[in-house]
Amino acid sequence: MLSKITGGQTTLLFTATILNKYKVSYFQCNETGFVQTEEPYWLDEAYSSVITKLDIGLLGRNINLSNELEKILSKNFNADGKFLDYGGGYGVFTRLMRDKGFDFYNTDRYCDNLFAEFFDLKDIDTDTRFEMVTAFEVMEHLPNPYAELETVLKYSDSFLFSTELLPNPTPKSVNDWWYFIPETGQHVSIFTEAALAYMAKKLGYNFYTDGQRWHLFTKKELRTNPFKIRDPFFIRKMRKFLRKHDKQVYNLRETLLQRDWEMIKSKLG
Repeated sequence: MLSKITGGQTTLLFTATILNKYKVSYFQCNETGFVQTEEPYWLDEAYSSVITKLDIGLLGRNINLSNELEKILSKNFNADGKFLDYGGGYGVFTRLMRDKGFDFYNTDRYCDNLFAEFFDLKDIDTDTRFEMVTAFEVMEHLPNPYAELETVLKYSDSFLFSTELLPNPTPKSVNDWWYFIPETGQHVSIFTEAALAYMAKKLGYNFYTDGQRWHLFTKKELRTNPFKIRDPFFIRKMRKFLRKHDKQVYNLRETLLQRDWEMIKSKLG
């Protein structure tokens, strides 16, 4: 099977059971380390429920993402511009960013916009150019990444997205890394930093990354990596102190997120 990043050769990595019934092969690009499944014939079934039962971290993830992106946009981009969240699901992220004062719009061809109604791509001029397009937890769902990127990059010269990078060393089986999530059958493209850098260069974009989750393709040449900016030491120390203080004084409880996820996963199996 040829790599969907370079068009070059791949190596069979392992096989796994998808949706608890389909035996599927995973291949790794010899040049960039990108991992792809065989052609995903099961996707219609996988998307019978667009937001999967296992994605119970959706709300917390969007809150954290909105807090981080607020800093990045304010420091590196025109915060007064228009922004588009691509593959934005129910519109949670768009609503959160609008609450923070950013003119965000939502689009998702598979999911109803429940939380940002009237602030959808279809509600504004078709020739609108956006300061930035965002896409969170979308790239790993794409069976043909370049085809989707051609659509995304028509809207803006900057594309900021999240996707977990393949760990090093490469997992030996689907059970060695949680992000494969074979139970849902939706993660069919797993990227490496080398794969993203290859795509950005091929498309003519500058590439910035935090080396783990946050990534940016942009025509702009930024002075610094926007993901490497950190709050001053005394602010980080104060926040850590306040978290510890609140936990002790108010007897704050640990999250049930991981426990709930494991329980739901066991029931789906």
